[in-house]
Amino acid sequence: MSTAEVRETMGDEVIPTTSTKVMMKVGAQENKENNNKQRGLQEKEEKHSGPRMTKKFLKDHCKQNKLYITPCLNDTLYLHFKGFSTIENLEEYTGLKSLWLESNGLQRIENLDAQSDLRCLFLQQNLIDKLENLEPLKKLSTLNVSNNYITIIENISCLPQLSTLQIAHNKLETVGDIEHLSQCLAISVLDMSHNLFKDPKILSVLEAMPELRVLNLMGNEVIRKIPNYRKTMIVHLKQLTFLDDRPVFPKDRACAEAWAVGGLDGEREERERWETRERMKIQENLQYMATIRKEALERRRLRELQEKGGDEASTTPQNPCEESNTQILTSSQGEKIPSLCAGHTGCP
Repeated sequence: MSTAEVRETMGDEVIPTTSTKVMMKVGAQENKENNNKQRGLQEKEEKHSGPRMTKKFLKDHCKQNKLYITPCLNDTLYLHFKGFSTIENLEEYTGLKSLWLESNGLQRIENLDAQSDLRCLFLQQNLIDKLENLEPLKKLSTLNVSNNYITIIENISCLPQLSTLQIAHNKLETVGDIEHLSQCLAISVLDMSHNLFKDPKILSVLEAMPELRVLNLMGNEVIRKIPNYRKTMIVHLKQLTFLDDRPVFPKDRACAEAWAVGGLDGEREERERWETRERMKIQENLQYMATIRKEALERRRLRELQEKGGDEASTTPQNPCEESNTQILTSSQGEKIPSLCAGHTGCP
């Protein structure tokens, strides 16, 4: 047995040798250094973690923006462009209807349990990769999560009043990524522009949305893979009124449906019928305007005649004696000579 391993025993107590003491001292020093390193890393992380959504910050923010100091009285809260990484400390803001969290560094949707009256939630331009924790927001009608890193649409069928979903500039790619939309029956405005869609089968999911009226798929490769893209979308989506960057007028829908039935010839005939009806309508409007103008001119002519007749009646003498009396007075040069009017009834 080596000297370093020799231990002296006194009763039940084991006394370590000098070399063992040195090793224990070195181990304690290493532990201390590791603790200091960990503490330094934590302080460094806290230092570079960015602003926190603290209660004090929120109250000061409300005061600076002339909002209510009492949290529950505020219905709108503007927290965009602040550099937050976490949603927190909003428990007291129970009256919020609109919450702006655009252009922060948020990584998760969380801590919104107290916002049961929220109508609009703006989370665009963050670092979110998943739709989650939205169950308490039963009254939410508008959700904007554009410019994030979301790969699948999920967990939003629990929002019965959600009518507008903006999820442009994300990572959606396959039919499975958006299949959940078929369960979101209230959505009428859907923006999925600038994603990664390539499969034309996404049309089957869109067809299952009964209230869909506004759709934007610009910036997706799937547009080039659907033959006669605009006509096909109009025919399959019966309620559509706006597609990408243009409205869908009744004429567009009628021509698209005629194309679906009779091809290009059917579309051409339907377009000609619409153009004929439009020309007839324009002609009827012009004729109506001409009739209104003619009637106005006739009323004006009759009014002028009535005014002219009234002037003539006011300048005509009431009886012949007035004219003779006027002549006598004029010829007398101021002398008052009684007039005699023989042969006229009613003269004095």
